[in-house]
Amino acid sequence: MRKMTKQTTKTLSAAAVLTAAALTLSACGGGGDGDSKKSVADVSMEPDKAATVLDRPFKKPDLVLKDTHGKKYDLREQTKGKPVLLYYGYTNCPDVCPLTMSNIAVAKKTLLQKKTVTKAELDKLQVVFVTTDPERDTSKELGTWLKAQDPEFIGLTGDFPTIQASGRTVGINVEPTKKLKNGKFESMHGTQVIAFSPKSDAGYAVYNGKDATAKDYEQDIPKILKGQNP
Repeated sequence: MRKMTKQTTKTLSAAAVLTAAALTLSACGGGGDGDSKKSVADVSMEPDKAATVLDRPFKKPDLVLKDTHGKKYDLREQTKGKPVLLYYGYTNCPDVCPLTMSNIAVAKKTLLQKKTVTKAELDKLQVVFVTTDPERDTSKELGTWLKAQDPEFIGLTGDFPTIQASGRTVGINVEPTKKLKNGKFESMHGTQVIAFSPKSDAGYAVYNGKDATAKDYEQDIPKILKGQNP
């Protein structure tokens, strides 16, 4: 994909992101085999901005799974009217997944320390982690892993075909986990973080989890809380 100049608008259609995402997968969990694949499509329009704002936002996935307490969790119903950051990954990932969640957790703490937002305002943010490896990521496993990142993060697990189908609706490809010759497991999944507006419940901004930093989220979360463009 041709890089655009900084004067070019940073809005993309959902269709464009879906097309790019079809070519964008991250190999997690291979470990030591050099099997990590780079993205072959770049949807970031401005180098100094972490988020890509969509001119045609995604609908929030119609997704019903189990949370870290083993209870039914309806994504649309339980996050309605709230700002959301949605990420697909898995707990045995050695790199991108923990880094992405850690960056968001650090950003939240920094915002509170600097008093950029109030605790009440930040509590509205729903950070949702949907596992791409539900066979190993039970509710208990997810709960333990996410608690170390941020106890307020929401973890969801359940039927793999359901998870895979929901990811596709927001341009995130997820492939079945496979066991490697070295005995480790590899999960191929898109690394995008989707921001959903509390005003429309639509996914209107996309981050590349491999590139977005804690500072990026720190700068953008106050706007996401209000449904503003980052």
